[in-house]
Amino acid sequence: MFDWTKIDTVLLDMDGTLLDLHYDNYFWMHYLPISFAHQNKLSLAEARERLFADYETVSGTLDWYCFDYWSNKTNIDIRNLKTEVEHKIQWRDDVKPFLEALATAGKKRVLLTNCHPDGLTTKIKVTGLDQYLDTLFSSHQFGYPKEDPKLWEALIEHHPFDPERTLFIDDNETVLDQANKFGIKYLLGINNPDSKQASKVFSHFPSIDDYHHFTKELLG
Repeated sequence: MFDWTKIDTVLLDMDGTLLDLHYDNYFWMHYLPISFAHQNKLSLAEARERLFADYETVSGTLDWYCFDYWSNKTNIDIRNLKTEVEHKIQWRDDVKPFLEALATAGKKRVLLTNCHPDGLTTKIKVTGLDQYLDTLFSSHQFGYPKEDPKLWEALIEHHPFDPERTLFIDDNETVLDQANKFGIKYLLGINNPDSKQASKVFSHFPSIDDYHHFTKELLG
């Protein structure tokens, strides 16, 4: 799929790309609505209706990923609530060998996630994913999410790389589209970000559901 001799840097999303997205989906779609319903004496259906409408309002913005925003919005300590289900944080099965193969092949492994810095810290604590990456960035440190073109300008200014020799992997097609507009040459989607949900289909970018083929290419 790719000529690895023409790629120096691999930018990697985290949730759904390196880690199973089930943890995040479970929290936002199930666990938080249950807590919100209990706190506000609502039915679970009512709680979901209110929360999901709020989700839609800020989708694609930095607020959607911000613990402080949702703590203020719900009057619930999101950081503390997330720790109650952190046992659900787990790697995608095929990722570690792929990341190790990238290192063996001399590729720079750069994490670029919209995850809140506190969430990133928790996921590092649970998985040790920082040991498999060269550099880690949360979009919050730049003030823009990956859906915003300003993020990409800020990233390359802070951490120079050659877009023509960069591969970016993400499970969000909107984000891949923004990276494409910025000029990143090699783009890849992840079909199965959540192990408990059906696979998705990418309309405009190549996509995979397993890294093993790439691992073999890199080590071959």
